[in-house]
Amino acid sequence: MGEVSKNVSLKQFNTFGIEVQTNSFVEVNSIDKLKEVLKNNQSEILILGGGSNILFTKDFAGLIIKNNIKGIDVVDENDNEITLKVGSGEVWHDFVIYCVNRNYGGIENLSLIPGTVGACPIQNIGAYGVEVKDVIESVEAIDIKELTTISFSNKICEFDYRSSIFKTSAKGKYVITSVIFNLSKNPKINTSYGAIEDELKKTGVLKPSIIDVSNAVINIRKSKLPNPNEIGNAGSFFKNPTVSFAKKIQLLSEYPSMPNYLQKDGSFKLAAGWLIETCGLKGLQKGNCGIHKNQALVLVNYGGSSGNEILKLSEEIIEKVKSKFGVELEREVNII
Repeated sequence: MGEVSKNVSLKQFNTFGIEVQTNSFVEVNSIDKLKEVLKNNQSEILILGGGSNILFTKDFAGLIIKNNIKGIDVVDENDNEITLKVGSGEVWHDFVIYCVNRNYGGIENLSLIPGTVGACPIQNIGAYGVEVKDVIESVEAIDIKELTTISFSNKICEFDYRSSIFKTSAKGKYVITSVIFNLSKNPKINTSYGAIEDELKKTGVLKPSIIDVSNAVINIRKSKLPNPNEIGNAGSFFKNPTVSFAKKIQLLSEYPSMPNYLQKDGSFKLAAGWLIETCGLKGLQKGNCGIHKNQALVLVNYGGSSGNEILKLSEEIIEKVKSKFGVELEREVNII
């Protein structure tokens, strides 16, 4: 570990299981090692965590840095809250379970989301009525050019729906090394979204703890989403689009059962999976890739698919949804 390797296959480092190569590859497990690698590098770099939100369409000509910076440390604690500093290379779900087992509340609804802790603020991951921005105090990162450590407060991160400053103006300028979380020691249970309440009733839980909520989310996700170890995928491929009130009314007149959710800014969020499914595309298979039979938001590699095949399939989906509904889907997955 720590030595730069040449011409490395990335198949095992991306959850789509796409067979591409990188010119150079290195794993880092400390900030000092990261700085050393950055200082000596002259080529384009790409930081890889769990490889769960990426689609490679070609070989990578630069340096891939696999982030293995670990550690969970208590920064502050009182009777009501605990503040934890977590290494960006920690596996996200492992961190969730660490917190759930200690009754630290706030991220239990985000159980089983693939990827690493370092990726969570970039994407502002969210599920079942919770977004990670609500528990992030700050993000620490290394400036790639200056090799200095920068702390981004929650506000500076410019969190938005599946977005942050790290996907916009700060993209490619920093490597996240740790995330500081503020969690509750008196958790408020959030079961109002999706099928959590139904799942809890099914298992006979009447007064759920955060462990119960976490287990319910895990069960739901396992029933709906394919395991990347069995079928290559990157989870939800598209963002849920938002439309104006007028557009919502027009669509509801044609599709009265269309799910829609009022947002704080007055727009309405639509369910991308419902739009794709209503186009008759759920379960579609094209060559070695397709749309998952249980969740239309998930594109899958059945084995041997190229990244370009999956990209082309996503373009067809975008085109068909736009043609039918006049709504343009945006990809959530990063295309390389």
